[in-house]
Amino acid sequence: MSENNRLGVFKTYKLYVGGKFPRSESGRVYEVSDSRGQWLANAPQSSRKDARDAVVAARKAFGGWSGATAYNRGQVLYRVAEMLEGRKEQFVREVAASEGLSKSKAATVVDAAIDRWVWYAGWTDKIGQISGGANPVAGPFFNLSTPEPTGVVAVLAPQKSSLLGLVSVIAPVIATGNTAVVIASADAPLPALSLGEVLATSDVPGGVVNILSGATAELAAPLAAHQDVNAIDLTGAGAELAKELEIAAADNLKRVLRPQPAEADGSDASNDWLAAPGTHRLTAFLETKTVWHPTGALGASGSSY
Repeated sequence: MSENNRLGVFKTYKLYVGGKFPRSESGRVYEVSDSRGQWLANAPQSSRKDARDAVVAARKAFGGWSGATAYNRGQVLYRVAEMLEGRKEQFVREVAASEGLSKSKAATVVDAAIDRWVWYAGWTDKIGQISGGANPVAGPFFNLSTPEPTGVVAVLAPQKSSLLGLVSVIAPVIATGNTAVVIASADAPLPALSLGEVLATSDVPGGVVNILSGATAELAAPLAAHQDVNAIDLTGAGAELAKELEIAAADNLKRVLRPQPAEADGSDASNDWLAAPGTHRLTAFLETKTVWHPTGALGASGSSY
């Protein structure tokens, strides 16, 4: 059959929850269009039930992921970069269509997203050196502070930066041993849903990252109020929604990462995701555990070690 006569095979986009690819529990979908208003695909419109299921999956995966060595987590994140590199052309097409970029600019964005995974992979076994340490105390004790992951983190992905911004908010969460429930950009969810396919083939345990698409406000509200969510990143929320979610998050003392001023309107249009990310997102969802231990005495002189 000639190329002109064959029927095209349209991609079916699905959620990524617990390492699997379910359709929305509600069965709803919504149309995703490019920057010129042309139809691209139907994306699943997640429900509150999908959000709750994602939290269950994230909590189930937390013990194994947080208990893995930092070196192992770094290897897994590097594997994500490898797999994303192999599917670069697909992501260039999706980013170009989603964000209205030229192919060359979209390629720059995808390259930066791959590099961002590598960058965070290198930090997994180093963040403890800058956020922990030995503390001087008056007495015969060792006093050591070490960082530990907060738990399940709800992440509202940037609305405009459909891949690089997305990676920039997911990677630091899981690099430090947390698990994530991610709400993709409402208008440009396709790169996020495709990223789920990359994660599923990159040695990332099922449930470590869960990706939902749909209305941000509809999904964020139950996550902010959920008693088994330990923290929330409000990057993709507008100022009014962010305030409402922060109030809901206070009910069980969630850690809250507020939107930066450039993100305050939810558009993140002026946020330079290409800039060096720094370590503030790595430390945003860490707890500090401090341990005291007696040094003991050596011999009759009473000297300590």
